[in-house]
Amino acid sequence: MNVLRVTKGALFGLCTGWLLSAGVASAAPVNLAPERSVQWKDFLGVNAHFLWFTPAQYQKQIEQYQKLGLEWVRVDLHWDRLEPKEGQYQLVELDALNRTLNEQHLKSLFYMVGSAPFITSAPAGAPFQDQYPPRDPNVYAQRMALLAKRYPNVDAWQVWNEQNLPNNWRPKVDPQGYGKLLLATHLALKAAAPGKTQVIGGMAYYSQMPDGGGKLMFEALGGYGVQKLDAVAAYHPYSMTPETDELGKNEVLLRGNQLNGMLQGAGIRQVWATEFGWSSYAGPEEMQPIIGRAGQADYTLRRIALMSAQNYQRIFLFALSDLDDRATVRDREYGLLDLNGDPKPVYDALARLLDITGPRLLPGRTPKLIAPPDDLFSVAWTRADGKHLLMFWSAKGGVLKVPGVARAELFDPLSGQQQSLNQADGVAPQSKSSLQVLVW
Repeated sequence: MNVLRVTKGALFGLCTGWLLSAGVASAAPVNLAPERSVQWKDFLGVNAHFLWFTPAQYQKQIEQYQKLGLEWVRVDLHWDRLEPKEGQYQLVELDALNRTLNEQHLKSLFYMVGSAPFITSAPAGAPFQDQYPPRDPNVYAQRMALLAKRYPNVDAWQVWNEQNLPNNWRPKVDPQGYGKLLLATHLALKAAAPGKTQVIGGMAYYSQMPDGGGKLMFEALGGYGVQKLDAVAAYHPYSMTPETDELGKNEVLLRGNQLNGMLQGAGIRQVWATEFGWSSYAGPEEMQPIIGRAGQADYTLRRIALMSAQNYQRIFLFALSDLDDRATVRDREYGLLDLNGDPKPVYDALARLLDITGPRLLPGRTPKLIAPPDDLFSVAWTRADGKHLLMFWSAKGGVLKVPGVARAELFDPLSGQQQSLNQADGVAPQSKSSLQVLVW
């Protein structure tokens, strides 16, 4: 998602029609028990639009973020603003931000998107000049290398953003053109910053392409050797609800698991979701249904619980802070924090969830459940202190009978409520449509 706009190989040769299908209807509970650990500070990050704000403003945002115990930030850089004229760099604000990130010991992923005026391939007089790719991909690659040398503390570099959408690669999506940009930048970064993590530009959704004939852009890029670059694959699994775009189907789980397995089976070692989230905007309605602040908190917790059980190596929530009226009405309110840097309900709910789970979760095992709701989602973990933990929710509701667990604590991270359960033949918490956490 480019919110600075005023308007908004073997693997790759596989047939992907099944990935783009409507998903599989949920006819039975979905009980997940991850086989690997999650350290929240390494796994969960945020998109942070620090350059929209003054140093005092983003310092407050950072302080609030650090209270969550998290470290990773994804920062957007816009080439047309960094170099409005060829060779005349405007880097003072970025220098100051980089010093702050270094001093605060935050880990960073920087991505640069948009063509500078002197190199854009846009026709003269065309609107959205920066949304066209550069005439020469090597010039973009040289600028990325310059930044990597100037900011050696940056942990990872990402090449462009949502290049599978026409409004980020005008006049039309071009896998070959992006492939050339990516390969040139890979070589430049490898020479300028050896050992730094390189990330393919985050694909919108699951990398579908308009008029792509059902082909994913990841698939199309395979012909250019992208899978051999040892780069992180990245995409942005936005959806209408935490689980799906269509009621009763588990699209997020299905598509994410299939795509991640496909990518990793082709030799891609890491897959990151570099954007996901929901806006708390009040309307008028723009693509996303209006869910308000309470809905944003609810959806975010459920999605984080779901993604924690999927095979992502890192995920980035969109976004740390709300934005001002330079963004569209919808894009202004994706933040954990409001424009003043104060917590929104989603921030408070996330803080409670992280407090309940602790900083690290170990593989768990789904307990025996008697007659659970058929639309139940659950994720089983073991806390670092050895206690068992079950995240769960169900739109239909109903009692969740857990035989063999006579005592437990039930947490509701949305409201902050906590309840002690004590039942000799097994506790029986009432499930809800929002995330609850059972600990025993």
